[in-house]
Amino acid sequence: MIKREMYLAKIRDSYDSELIKIIVGVRRSGKSVLMMQIIEELKEKGIDNEHIIYINFEDYDYTDYTKPKEFNEFVKNKIKDKKKYYLFFDEIQEVEDFEKVINSFRATMNVSIFITGSNSKVLSGDLATHLAGRYIKIQIMPFTFSEYLELQNNQKSNKDEAFLEYLEWGGMPQIYNSTSIQERKMYLRDLYNTVILKDIVERNSIKDVNLLNRVIQFMMENIGGVISANSITKFLKSDNITTSVDTILNYIGYINNSMIANKVSRYNIRGKSVMTLLEKYYVVDLGLLQLKSTPIEKKLGGRLENIVYNELLARGYDVYIGKIDNGEIDFVVDDFGDRFYIQVADYLSSEDVVGREFGAYKNVADNFPKYVLTMDKINYSRDGIIHRNIVDWLLDK
Repeated sequence: MIKREMYLAKIRDSYDSELIKIIVGVRRSGKSVLMMQIIEELKEKGIDNEHIIYINFEDYDYTDYTKPKEFNEFVKNKIKDKKKYYLFFDEIQEVEDFEKVINSFRATMNVSIFITGSNSKVLSGDLATHLAGRYIKIQIMPFTFSEYLELQNNQKSNKDEAFLEYLEWGGMPQIYNSTSIQERKMYLRDLYNTVILKDIVERNSIKDVNLLNRVIQFMMENIGGVISANSITKFLKSDNITTSVDTILNYIGYINNSMIANKVSRYNIRGKSVMTLLEKYYVVDLGLLQLKSTPIEKKLGGRLENIVYNELLARGYDVYIGKIDNGEIDFVVDDFGDRFYIQVADYLSSEDVVGREFGAYKNVADNFPKYVLTMDKINYSRDGIIHRNIVDWLLDK
């Protein structure tokens, strides 16, 4: 087990705060482990076990407490004095009307609350309404490349070879428990089926699971490309599958909520506004591409984009696609008002490619930092635009 310091650092100062700490992420990305690491740090500070209450709502032992009344009574019965209690609720979305109970705990008891969820809707509806300004959200991702190397005890002497393995298998925490390709694929298949069943099919009462899988497969095939309900509907029609645009829109929303893929909106750089059309999607972990029913063309550029996007999310940035007059910039990255831009390519293999990647910034007149990330070892920085090797950038703290 490695210590996920990039997330602990964001939340550590709020351990005793009344702010509710909400940790979201796709299943098996390490949310429960992060909770355990927080609990260990609390114990190191002198908090005793009696004042730490942990419930995993996917544990069968707690099935009786997934109703709001029973949940409320169970926790209150464990509160024995007026000292601060630390409440940890794992996979809180399994509890009916959990929002009201959580808000009641916050308002009436001396507690610090930590919750996790495997569905982005954890922060929708009543919870967001009741807790406006009273929570912090941490989105946890599968292992970044630097965490993957730490997991391997940095024994991979050739970082480029290690990166190729990471590019192939992704960073789900348990994937590297085995070196067997078959076992790795079985693990990823089980993860995929669990997400599909629990976070999409059951939660949204989907009957046509085959159609759902086809939509997901299409999105995996087109990572980093513009995806719309119309384009998916037309693709399915060419394969003799008839469905409506509204159905596909709903399915895309369910997939996004499950956090198996992340939607990236466009940002009009000139108009300084977020656009709601022509969004892109990136898979939460590249290992899932191993599961497509037909072989995926290994488009290196798209996979590198996906890794950069996931890295930016893990670092806590807000990320958009940049819209300019005659094209786009891969990523516009917001850091609490500060900004930088990133172009991603596989190799700067010709002057035409160099011109295209660096030329994307031609009509961006501001002075925010501008980067081009590629697999090249030679530094091609020019005209104030910084070129970095992508492996070096991923390992740059």
